[in-house]
Amino acid sequence: MEKKITSDALMRISRIVTFNAAHRLHSKHLSEEENKELYGKCNRINGHGHNYKVKVTLQGPVSPTTGLVANLTDLKVLLKTILEELDHKNLDMDIAYFQDAVSSVENIAMYLWMRLKETEMLHDNSLLYKVKVWETELSMASYRG
Repeated sequence: MEKKITSDALMRISRIVTFNAAHRLHSKHLSEEENKELYGKCNRINGHGHNYKVKVTLQGPVSPTTGLVANLTDLKVLLKTILEELDHKNLDMDIAYFQDAVSSVENIAMYLWMRLKETEMLHDNSLLYKVKVWETELSMASYRG
């Protein structure tokens, strides 16, 4: 039996990328002692680094003309541009957003979502479905706007 994909069929596609960055978990809204108690070794004054893994998922109809939801090569180029801003940086010192937001994996996922939504590719549509960021093999956060 042959089944054709219709233009109203929704599909999810994803791209996984990595970047390396340093940060320090520290909140301006807490005392030094509260920060140390809450964040433990992740609050050390000189910070620490991670090899982050990011998975961006798009969702939309499959084009009957192209057979694609979106061009993954375009997403690859877009992610490379955004992640170059973060790669081998100290998030707290080098990225303005994290001057006021704790550089937790949760906030990194939200930051990436916002940066992606600012782009021409994803600004005016609902293609962006989810951003997932792994801080370690065992720790991650997902954000869906």
